[in-house]
Amino acid sequence: MSTSEQQKVKQPLDALSQHFKDGEEAEIWYNKREDKEAKGKQMAILVLGGAGYIGSHMVDRLVNEGQEKVVVVDSLVTGHRAAVHPDAVFYQGDLADQDFMRTVFKEHADIDAVIHFAAYSLVAESMADPLKYFDNNTAGMVKLLEVMHECGVRYIVFSSTAATYGIPEEIPILETTPQKPINPYGESKLMMETIMRWADQAYGIKYVPLRYFNVAGAKPDGSIGEDHGPETHLLPIVLQVAQGKREKIAIFGDDYNTPDGTNVRDYVHPFDLADAHLLAVEYLRNGNPSTAFNLGSSTGFSNLQIVEAARKVTGHPIPLEIADRRPGDPDTLIASSEKARAILGWQPNLTISKPSSKQLGHGIPATQMGTMIDKKETQVSWLEFFV
Repeated sequence: MSTSEQQKVKQPLDALSQHFKDGEEAEIWYNKREDKEAKGKQMAILVLGGAGYIGSHMVDRLVNEGQEKVVVVDSLVTGHRAAVHPDAVFYQGDLADQDFMRTVFKEHADIDAVIHFAAYSLVAESMADPLKYFDNNTAGMVKLLEVMHECGVRYIVFSSTAATYGIPEEIPILETTPQKPINPYGESKLMMETIMRWADQAYGIKYVPLRYFNVAGAKPDGSIGEDHGPETHLLPIVLQVAQGKREKIAIFGDDYNTPDGTNVRDYVHPFDLADAHLLAVEYLRNGNPSTAFNLGSSTGFSNLQIVEAARKVTGHPIPLEIADRRPGDPDTLIASSEKARAILGWQPNLTISKPSSKQLGHGIPATQMGTMIDKKETQVSWLEFFV
């Protein structure tokens, strides 16, 4: 082993020693994990925020793939314990609590990769309370990377966002499009990407930020789905109006630089996102360099198009009102995911790319969390909105 290689091993071992009874115990733990990696044995993935909307779909996909152990950490501030697959190992706690995270890594020495969904993500809230976002998102990333470095965990796939691009200079948005966020949420995630870049350079922690856009859909059997409180996302709110839970929907602004004046967004299904995160983990495990990928359909739909399509599918008038713009909302966000398709081999199966009746069939029971239309077990697909 070269001097530089010895130093890379020594650094995490030195850091670990203070958290074990003695240096020998730390070395046993470290070597146990290194031995598993060397022999190609089954490793484990840690999913942060695995009780949330996208995270729970990630956990479900990993467990059903059955290729490795799945460990979940979630504070349950916005997540739901019931959404976590029962075959995953669950810990309730904050990723910024370093002693807690050390315990998780110590108890699961086979964790070699982290998938990070545990960030606050509401644009309007971030404008009103930016420090909350820089504390939880940005400072939390620093705390996490410190412990990952101590424990010798080398790979992290990060759920980033199109909000890092701000008002994009080109459509569709490429990974090389300048990142100029216009809200604290996007700024906090761009800072997290920057922090990971420097951690890679200094400590060799390889990372992949996946920048995606609006998420819509749920597991077809309805066992998990979107369930925020309060709900802020367009599709479930539209269906809540159709169900009678809300009187009307508010469209925030009709004077954007778009064909009908309302925001245009690119929608992607959570299972397609889960597949991309898993492909990104394998990309890193195969020794590839850190890089970012956009995830989306390359097709945009306006807020008014969503409402009109929902009226068609549900037969409900879905009253709406035009409200003031929300601070920090870009006009249009549409992704180019060509890089992810070419390098990762990502092929979205549930995300729509154009309106087509052939895209029906990914039904969500109408009793789905947060997307109910009535009490009947009618199959209602979010893809039907675009037919």
